[in-house]
Amino acid sequence: MRRRISTGSSFEEAFGYSRALVHGPWIFVSGTTGYDYATMTMPEDPVAQAHNAWATIARVLDECGASLEDIVRCQYYVTDRAFAEPVLTVCGTVLKDIRPAATLTVTGLLKPEMKVEIEVTALRT
Repeated sequence: MRRRISTGSSFEEAFGYSRALVHGPWIFVSGTTGYDYATMTMPEDPVAQAHNAWATIARVLDECGASLEDIVRCQYYVTDRAFAEPVLTVCGTVLKDIRPAATLTVTGLLKPEMKVEIEVTALRT
C-alpha cells in the first residue's frame, strides 16, 4: 500500500512530488531543505537550515508512524565544502545513536538561499 505525505509546501504540487512516500514498511523522505514550512522562510545559516530540515523530517516520520530511529539511509547535500563539517556535526547530534548509512555531496541546489538538503530512507520494523 502506498501513501503520500505532504508538508503543504507549494513545491510539492508544482514540481510533482511528495514530502514522503510510505510503501509497506519503507518510508522515503524527499530531499528536505531548511525552510520553516509554516512561514516559508529560510534562515541564512547552514547549521540553522540543517536543524530545520531535521525538524521537518522528524515530523514527517512521526506522521508516517515512524521515528528518527527507523532511518537506515541518509543523503546530505551542501552547496559549499565549508558547510560540510558544521552540517555533519548537526547530523551527528541527531543520529549519534542511530548511525545509518550516509553520503554527503557538495552540489548546487534549486534556489540560492538553499544551502543544505537532507534525504532519508526509513524502515519500520
